Amino acid sequence: MKTVALVQARMGSTRLPGKVLKSIMGKPMIELLLTRLSQSKEIDEIVVATSQESQDDELQLVVESLGYRCTRGSNKNVLERFYDSAKSLSADIIVRITGDCPLVDYVLVDKCIRGFKDSRVDYFSNYNFPDGLDTEVISFSAIEHATKHAKSDFDREHVTPYIRNSSLFVKDVLKSNQDLSGIRWSVDEPEDLIVVTNVFEYFIDNLFFSWSQVLDLQIMQPELFQPNQNIRNNEGAIMGIGQKLYKRAKKVIPGGNMLLSKRPEMFLPEKWPSYYSKSKGCKVWDLDGKDYIDMSIMGIGTNTLGYGHPEVDEAVIKSLKDGNMSTLNCPEEVYLAEKLIEINPWAEMVRFARSGGEINSIAIRIARASSGRDKIAICGYHGWHDWYLSANLNNKSLDGHLLPGLNPDGVPRGLTGTVLPFSYNNIEQLEDLIKNNHNEMAAIKMEVSRNEAPKDDYLKKVRDLATENNIILIFDECSSGFRETFGGLHKKYNVDPDMAIFGKALGNGYAITACVGKSKFMQAAQKTFISSTFWTERIGPSAALKTLEVMEREKSWKTITEMGLKISNQWQNLADKYDIEINTWGIPALSGFTFVSKDALAYKTYVTQEMLMNGYLAGNSIYVCTEHNDEIVAGYFSKLDSIFKTIKQCEEGADIYSLINGPICHTGFSRLN
Repeated sequence: MKTVALVQARMGSTRLPGKVLKSIMGKPMIELLLTRLSQSKEIDEIVVATSQESQDDELQLVVESLGYRCTRGSNKNVLERFYDSAKSLSADIIVRITGDCPLVDYVLVDKCIRGFKDSRVDYFSNYNFPDGLDTEVISFSAIEHATKHAKSDFDREHVTPYIRNSSLFVKDVLKSNQDLSGIRWSVDEPEDLIVVTNVFEYFIDNLFFSWSQVLDLQIMQPELFQPNQNIRNNEGAIMGIGQKLYKRAKKVIPGGNMLLSKRPEMFLPEKWPSYYSKSKGCKVWDLDGKDYIDMSIMGIGTNTLGYGHPEVDEAVIKSLKDGNMSTLNCPEEVYLAEKLIEINPWAEMVRFARSGGEINSIAIRIARASSGRDKIAICGYHGWHDWYLSANLNNKSLDGHLLPGLNPDGVPRGLTGTVLPFSYNNIEQLEDLIKNNHNEMAAIKMEVSRNEAPKDDYLKKVRDLATENNIILIFDECSSGFRETFGGLHKKYNVDPDMAIFGKALGNGYAITACVGKSKFMQAAQKTFISSTFWTERIGPSAALKTLEVMEREKSWKTITEMGLKISNQWQNLADKYDIEINTWGIPALSGFTFVSKDALAYKTYVTQEMLMNGYLAGNSIYVCTEHNDEIVAGYFSKLDSIFKTIKQCEEGADIYSLINGPICHTGFSRLN
């Protein structure tokens, strides 16, 4: 009977790319593994089974240069790769070794092979040995059966779970005298590579040291093994590609990504898919190819027409083909400016940028330049820049304005007192601010509405205050724009600002923001320096022009408002059904709910966890898009029903924390918890 060791290896590791060729003592890791394994007396041939991906061409060259054969197969269906390799090699017995286990012990491998033969089983493995000594011995017939009958992606990607979990196969194990399974000697992370390198360097004169010698070394010199002690064994088997990539990202990107609101910790720490491979309509595919219906933030509200709208994408593709950048200016910015003025007839001029933070800062610069004053009264969230965060230099003033606990480190102390927050629907507070800062206030900058509607003609009173005191009124419509009217939410309340800011939905997923305003204020942009190379690219304006065309034709704001109202009402109906207290909030197309409970954050985490398992990206808020139809919403609520039922049981005494498979999500925007 021919016994073949198939070493499963590839270059495309998510957590440690190219790990099998990482250098240890000047040699590729795969070479050390193959050399140690070559001492086996029971193996007839050692073959590296890698994928057909082009990145594994280099691995094949190295393996063959060392005198070993290399077979190629599916990157995802590793079970099929093993079966095809074993069949082509006429193998009767397959020994599965993974390429991330350079400390593999040939003596232990031979003991497993002999155990397989002696016990006459279909599957044999070593049990409770340190992670990194993993050896599985499988009959060809078992591999063949598994290949034909295993259906799940997990079973096909990980080769042996179908065999291990099925009663159809006879199995046996080699057990260590003590449970050593918590010890980590495999290589999945950079810290693992440090540990394994330490081991090889310690035994530098003896390449064929035994696993028991390594164990003795760990007892005698634990500091050599310290770097990877906080990494859990076998977590890669239960982590998706996106989760692995996010873990890698946090080592090279402060915070792990570029946007607080998209951090996995805000949704489902350690379980959130983190990254997408494609998106269309209101569906998102993760890096493992699993698709989800997005009943959550829809790109943080960027896609009211859904992901990948064909007309918008076509306009962008044309702009790319025609050239995105040039020494000359793109004409689309003129057409877009004219269209925005048509939508906002009170305005006469426009400046463009590409992000909300940028355009907010531009508006503030223009207001200060125009008025000759420095102070700004603000209400709501207006971005990350120094001018806004300076409100927290004294006393965490922003804690009541959507973002609690923001640390203003790095913001110049000289900005202290230049930005003064006021509370929504509290006209007396704003009056006092203006009175106490007479002739110093450049602008009142506020969101028209986020979590509550204006009361008692509040917006008109703000408008009057601004006019009476010669203060520029700026409405930040980055979030609210094009969700309830064709343009700003201020249209609904018949209150015109002096300047307004639009973003997010304006380009349906493409980067474009705009500040529109009256020329007597906007002309001040000429007195100060506001300029950026990439504000002149073509994609953003082209996308915005087509987005506005589609919105106007389809009346998209009416569709998403109607659907948002349905969703908000159904949240409340579901809460009433189970006698759970919630608060619903937000404008209809950007709405959410909050559990009124000391365990609110845990409940939110549980909702996200359970909905994710059912194929939904969902928490306790939603940005509605035109792709959210009745069928999709009905499916969403059919899954949410049983979750609310469980939450009711927890309110009556059951332990919600025992139901959550990981940490509780972090707090973020204070009304989106």
